[in-house]
Amino acid sequence: MGIVILDGYGLNPGDLSWDGFRELGEEVIIYDSTPDNKIIENIGDAEIVITNKTELTRDILEKVKHVKYIGVLATGYNVVDIEAASEFGMKVTNIPAYGTNAVAQFVFALLLEVCNQVAHHDKRVKEGAWAESGEFCFWETPLIELHGKTMGIIGFGKIGEATSKIARAFGMKVISYTKSPNKELENENLKFVELDELYAQSDIISLHCPLFEDTKGMINKRSIETMKDGVILINTSRGGLIVENDLREALDCGKIRAAGLDVMIEEPPRNDNPLFSAKNCIITPHIAWAPKEARERLMDIAVENVRAFINGDDMNVVNRGTVH
Repeated sequence: MGIVILDGYGLNPGDLSWDGFRELGEEVIIYDSTPDNKIIENIGDAEIVITNKTELTRDILEKVKHVKYIGVLATGYNVVDIEAASEFGMKVTNIPAYGTNAVAQFVFALLLEVCNQVAHHDKRVKEGAWAESGEFCFWETPLIELHGKTMGIIGFGKIGEATSKIARAFGMKVISYTKSPNKELENENLKFVELDELYAQSDIISLHCPLFEDTKGMINKRSIETMKDGVILINTSRGGLIVENDLREALDCGKIRAAGLDVMIEEPPRNDNPLFSAKNCIITPHIAWAPKEARERLMDIAVENVRAFINGDDMNVVNRGTVH
């Protein structure tokens, strides 16, 4: 059948092995990256296409109708036009749950940096500011204790649920908005609420929902106005959930106390991104998913998805029942 991997570097910059794909008995061609004008050329005659962030639009898919399978090296699969893929008979798979613990951990890496300002104070100590103060302790920014705070989690899939467990271990109360709440999970420290109530009650809001038309730009001027003054916003999901100019205004005026973002609308962002000069905004380069342990799980699942397809089975197919 032939397998082509369009942008392998993001998953494997050299510390993992592609041998699992090679052992499937098909010819495997691996590209570190594929520019937009080379997508069709790089797909070539392959019937199995693996992509991470290389977009496979309807225009592209119309020109490669020999493709039978598209494997997305991520949980989100909005880089593929699913309607077109189904119309052309292409199965599309994703990688669920590989990074649950890694992403939940990173939520708190961002949140604790906001609350404790570790990097700032490390820098100031080494610059001599502590010694110059003459005091036994020294801090330059407000410090925040998480115990007793309320975390609002938007989206309660595996990552949202893992995040809630960590939050409760810190002594926080958790409220969550999800389209399919499991009321059996509720207790005195975990409640499912409507979105407006979550905005109004949360001291910290953490985003864990997919990017669809109805969630695009959900954090905007209107929704921000309904939030508590001084709320902290964390986003490890998708950059498009946030209207970046509206967030910048809210940060600069103090309505939102701080933001910790691992994702942005445009990745990588341009140097003129409005959030680069916003107050109290931490931005990391989409790395919550990237510990080696998580990427090894991703690689293993991706291989098993393809193996199942070759054997005539379905595994993690996101357009099952709609392929024509």
